Formats: sequence, C-alpha cells, structure tokens
Amino acid sequence: MTWEIALIFVLLAATLVSFVREKISPDLTALTLFVAIIATGLLEPNKAFSVFSNPAPLTVGAMFILSAALVRCGAIEHLSGFVEKSARWSYPVVMFLLVMIVATVSAFINNTPVVVVFLPVVLGLARRMNLAPSKLLIPLSYAAVLGGTCTLIGTSTNLVVNGIIISKGLPAFSMFELAWLGVPTTIIGAVYLALCGKRLLPTREMLTSILTDEERREYITEAFVQPDSPALGKTLAEAGLSRSRGIRLIEIVRDGVALYIEPEKIRLKAGDRIILACRPQGIAATRGVVGIDLISELKLGLEQIAAHEGSLVEAVVNPHSTIVGHTVREINFRQRFRMVVLAVHRKGRNVRERLETLPLEAGDIVLMMGTDQAIDALRQSEDLVLFDRARVPATSQNKKMPIVLGVIAGVVTCATFNWVPIEVGALIGCVIVCLTGCLKTNEAYASIEWNILFLIYGMLAAGLALEQTGAALWLADHVLTGVQAVVPPEHKALFVLGALYLVTTILTEILSNNAVAALMTPIALGIAAQLGVSHLPFVIALMFAASAAFATPIGYQTNTYVYGVGGYRFTDFLKIGIPLNLLCFTAAMIIVPIIWPF
Repeated sequence: MTWEIALIFVLLAATLVSFVREKISPDLTALTLFVAIIATGLLEPNKAFSVFSNPAPLTVGAMFILSAALVRCGAIEHLSGFVEKSARWSYPVVMFLLVMIVATVSAFINNTPVVVVFLPVVLGLARRMNLAPSKLLIPLSYAAVLGGTCTLIGTSTNLVVNGIIISKGLPAFSMFELAWLGVPTTIIGAVYLALCGKRLLPTREMLTSILTDEERREYITEAFVQPDSPALGKTLAEAGLSRSRGIRLIEIVRDGVALYIEPEKIRLKAGDRIILACRPQGIAATRGVVGIDLISELKLGLEQIAAHEGSLVEAVVNPHSTIVGHTVREINFRQRFRMVVLAVHRKGRNVRERLETLPLEAGDIVLMMGTDQAIDALRQSEDLVLFDRARVPATSQNKKMPIVLGVIAGVVTCATFNWVPIEVGALIGCVIVCLTGCLKTNEAYASIEWNILFLIYGMLAAGLALEQTGAALWLADHVLTGVQAVVPPEHKALFVLGALYLVTTILTEILSNNAVAALMTPIALGIAAQLGVSHLPFVIALMFAASAAFATPIGYQTNTYVYGVGGYRFTDFLKIGIPLNLLCFTAAMIIVPIIWPF
C-alpha cells in the first residue's frame, strides 16, 4: 500500500464520519474533500477540475428544471385526481394503484417534486379511507424510489453512474435499459406493500397530536397597553399574562415595529400592541388585567390585526424554499405569512420552545395557527406545502401543459434512439420551456438543488482520486483474494456481485445515494477488470442498490420528507424497509446475471 492509497482512505473515512454526524452539510463536506484532495497532491488541480466537464451533474440540473416545469403546468395534479377517487376501494387495491401511478411519474421526473405534489393527495385519501396517514406515506416515498430505478433519467444516481462510465470511454446506457430490472422490482414492491403494508406500517399521529383539545381552540387576538396602565414597566408575567393562564405571546409591536427580544424580558410601555394566542379562558384573563384592553373592545380607531378563531394547519418546508436555513425571526414569519408558528417537527422530535431562533430545514413540519384568510393565501406559497389539500397556484399554467409534456417526450425519445446525448437533449428541453414561458428563468434556477450538484462534483473528484492513486484496484484485488479463499471459482463473480450490492445498499442507508454511487463506481469497474468479466452486471447492480434504500429515513431524500409528516419513528422504516430491501436484492441477483451476463 502506497502513502497515496492510505491517505485517500483516511480522507474518505473522515468524509463518511462527517456525512453521518451531519455537523456540516453534505455538500460542504464533499467540497472540503475536493479541496483536500488537491491540497494533498492526490490529484493535480487540472485533473481534479476535469470533473466539472462530466455531463452527469449538468444533466441532473436540467432534469430538476424539467421536473419543475411539469409540476407547474399541473400535469401531475391531473393524474393525482385519479388517486383521490380510489378511496372507495380496499386498501390492497388502493396501495397497488398508488405505488404504480407514483412510480410511473417518478420514472421520468425527479422523485422529490413527485412526493411533494402527491403528499396532500395521499393525506386526503387517508382521511376518506379513515386511515392514519402513516399507513400511506412510507409507500408514497418507496413508490417514488422504485420508479426512479426504471429509466436512465428516473434518479440522479443513474445519471451520475452513467456520466462516470462515459468518462471512462465505455458505452452509455440507453433510456430504458434499466427497466429490465426496475419494472419487475417495482411490481414486486407494489404487491408487497399492498399485501403487507397495512399490517407492517404503524398507526402514528401527526404533529397536531401533541396539542390538547383545549389548545386546539386558541384564538388570535390583540391587546393595547393604556397610558395609565398599572402594567407599565412590568413583564407580561408580572402583569398577569402568562402561559399558565392560557395565554401565548406571539408578538409585541412598539411604534409600528415588532420586538424580537425574549418575551419574558420585555418591559411593557404605553401604546404597546400585544398579539396573543389565547385559549377561551385566556381571553377572560386578559380582560381582567387593568390597563391592558382588547382592541376589539376599544374605540380608539386602531386597525385590528386579528380577532378571529385561529385554525391549526400543518405544512412541510419545500426543498426549494427560500426560507430554508433561516430562522422564524429572520424571515419575519408572522408578517410574511400572517401565521403563528406553534411547533416544528424534525427527524422524529417535536420542538416547541425557542422557535424564533431555530433555522428551518427542508422537510421540517411546521404547525401553524392563523385565520382562514391567511391560510388561503398560504396555499399559493411555494415555500410551504399545506397538508389539508394541494397547493393552489396563483395563476393557471394548464395551457402550457402540452408544451411541457411534448418537451419531456422529446427528451426521452431522443435519448432512447440515441439521436442526441441525454445531456444535450435535456438542455435543449430547458431552453424550450423557458422560451415558451412555461418557467421563468429565475424559477428555473431556483428549481435546481445546487447542493446536490456540488455534492456530486466533490464525490466525483473522490472517485477519480480512488482510480488515479490505485486505491480502487488495490481494494478490488484484496476483495477478490479474500473471496477466492472461500468461494468456488464458478460462483466467484456472482458472490462478489452480491457483496457489492449489499455494501452499496448499507452505505446508501446512511449516506447520500449520489455520494455512494460516485465512490463505488470506480471500485465496481476495478472488480470487473480484475475478474476479467463485463462491467455491466456490476455497474447495473450498483446503480440499483444506490437507489433502493428503504430501511432508514435518512437513506433517501423522499424518506426523510415523509418521516416527519407521518410522525414515524426510526424503527418503522426498519420494520417495513428491510423485507423490501431483501426482496429487491433477491430480484437483482436473479435478473442481473440473466440480462447482463458476466
């Protein structure tokens, strides 16, 4: 082992630890690795920067744009209407149809927007079927993942691996080559979820379950501090307005400016306007405080902000939202959305204290209270997706639907018949949807998940370093030496194929699927070269295993997305996901050697 091989293994180990600990974002971890590889001399700068010529990230970005155009034109909503009408059928039938419909859509556009659009539909379906949403949400995510394995453009993982093999001078995959494995496993997954889903999936409550019946009946109201009030100079608690009396402070407005000091430290002044969320007895308590009067009962000519019964709604933070990474205080949440944040659910835990200083993340579930008018306005927002029913766009884009569908069909057709490379076709499609007004240019840029692209670039450099230092061949040689000692020669290739699949699946369950694909592809190519067999079965198995991650909520972005919405626990994914992982593994070990022989 050379020092270069040892060093790249040390850097990769540190990278994997960073991915798991999540102290810094995965894309920043990947870029740090990229810089470290150059700084330590493992790759010359010009060699390292050659990864930016890889077409895979460019194609992934283009597919994000085309996916956004398809969502905006309303095509998916038309299809989701059929799902809503299936509530009268039995659970197995509904489940099978749901998986197959979502998988079909997900085979051609990015998985995450599919789940985002179908989320309110599935929640409504659960209500009509009198089921807990947790009986349907994990299958929604699994369906999107399975559908992505059926085509070359179904998931970014496939495009990353395809880009790497092209850079090695190997033939690219055709559009539907992966369908030989993806379609059978999708059907197997649909049958499994239809027959076992209701029994294996838990009954979990959503975020509103953390509130008592009394807390669900809060009212948004506003009080005014009189000039002669005895409460002047006192805190709210000292004045008698405390949470123990059924009163929740939302905001204090002083001289037209909202104060963001910690509520318990604010000293009241004459003219302060106090926005409160009160339970019924809290309104009575507020009336009883001398010198602090409800604006609804005053005749001072003040415009009342709100004095209506507050409705509770839940929403998920969109991955493309502009509020990601910002706190409730920084984005001025109440003024921006006219809603009050009561709690946030993130990765299995509920947060109800110090919400103003909590940076919001994609996939966070936000429990809010507001008036009906504010909730209706929020439906047009692209930052938050309400759970009660699908988003209502401000303007209809249905007239653009034929253009978007035609563009995507053209991209698929051109790639299928090898008329133009997939990256060229996808870019042409992006230009067309922007020129025809299906998407504005700023909307197209905003739809790209740039963090994923930079994660891919960083891990492509890591894969290149594995190859250039000889680490990939060194690892492949030692794996084969160990296998040769315990496995008969005639079964060696199949055994190594199974081992590669399992290692890839395990890594994908805890790391980014794109990172795993970029790291494992050079190793898979090295194993095929050492065995003297075709690279296709190993690369195909790798592509599939890097997507088919079902056993943890962190293995795939859509799993993480439904994790909080359904109120799931980590073990819920293990219970239903491990059997599906084993089914996919068995199917792959049977189908791959037949369709892509060694």
